[in-house]
Amino acid sequence: MLEIVNPAAVGGGVAVATFVGILAALALGRWLGRHVMARHAAVALPGIGSLETAVFALLGLLIAFTFSGGLSRFDQRRAQVVQEANAIGTAYLRLELLAPPAQPDLRKVFRDYVDSRIATYRKVSELPAAQAELGRTQALQAEIWRQAVAATRQPGSHPQAAMLVLPALNEMFDITTVRVAATQMHPPLIIYWMLIALALASALLAGYQSAGEKTIGWVHQVAFAGIIAFTVYVILDVEYPRLGFIRIDAIDELLVNVRAGMK
Repeated sequence: MLEIVNPAAVGGGVAVATFVGILAALALGRWLGRHVMARHAAVALPGIGSLETAVFALLGLLIAFTFSGGLSRFDQRRAQVVQEANAIGTAYLRLELLAPPAQPDLRKVFRDYVDSRIATYRKVSELPAAQAELGRTQALQAEIWRQAVAATRQPGSHPQAAMLVLPALNEMFDITTVRVAATQMHPPLIIYWMLIALALASALLAGYQSAGEKTIGWVHQVAFAGIIAFTVYVILDVEYPRLGFIRIDAIDELLVNVRAGMK
């Protein structure tokens, strides 16, 4: 089953919430710091530089981990489109090994199959339509296999047709499962919750440490909140590269080109 998540909506909402939360944490930290200073009649807060450093280092490490993982999965999804295009092209060429009378019907089903594969990811923004198209793809796979097995037994087929055509079809079918599974491969949600929690904790400590300052550096605080929030959005966008600003739609043209070459 395809997993459809709209990062433009979900990621945007999380980013806005993170931005507001960081500003609130900065303000809360500053208020707590001033409260401690007033309670102990201090003119400055005791240094907690090592604690801040540890928290910010962990935040940076987690950002690097999630961002790097997202880019890796993004590249894998693009590579899978290339693999599917190559697998379909190879299987289609090997139909020449089958008995000539069986080839026209099988080629027609092949063209329908590629059309379905292209349509599946073009309809990805509509979950019911995408799932229905995926079901059609599976039905066409069964039909292609049935016709191909029958064709390998017909007179006029190459003696090694079964050994060459059927494994190519298996590879072509398998990549569809790999691509569906790839849409469901993401880090556990707790990783994202931890990332946001660390961002808020870092903001709280930064605000607390700034309590001794007479003026608030709003430019720095807004910039910090904006950078972290935008980073969170980009990470989510990379994880779901079909509906946000980061997309892999262009690579689908490989399948379109394969379809155009099917005569």
